[in-house]
Amino acid sequence: MGYSRDSFYRFKQLYENGGEEALQEISRKKPNIQNRVPDYIEEAVTNLAIENPALGQVRASHELSQRGIMISASGVRSIWLRNDLETLKKRLKALEAKVAQDGILLTEEQLKMLEKAKLEKEAHGEIETEHPGYLGSQDTYFVGTMKGVESASMVPRT
Repeated sequence: MGYSRDSFYRFKQLYENGGEEALQEISRKKPNIQNRVPDYIEEAVTNLAIENPALGQVRASHELSQRGIMISASGVRSIWLRNDLETLKKRLKALEAKVAQDGILLTEEQLKMLEKAKLEKEAHGEIETEHPGYLGSQDTYFVGTMKGVESASMVPRT
């Protein structure tokens, strides 16, 4: 019938014990959650990322080890990726969201980081015009002349 003897008897036993429903619930793929850290470590890493958004992976790992939570820098990175906190910009956005949601008070360092991010968002060196394309500019750069090629101003007129 296309099945091995072991599979046949396994299916037969499942059918006898649970009926057709037991056969429908068979899944070959089992969830493989390897390299997952416990929930309390993941929560500590995400809280630290929001409290101190300027910390990098290595500094965050060292800070957590001082608090008694052992995790590597790459472990911090994988947790940040899972929680969408991998860049400074995303961590600052998460801090702003937490402030708006919970109404917490910010520290001096957090205020400095948010102000710095706002300054970087502002446009620098832009020119305002009435219409798009209204103002144009041209940049020219003279390199030199090519040997054997006469310029138009040097050609005698007849």
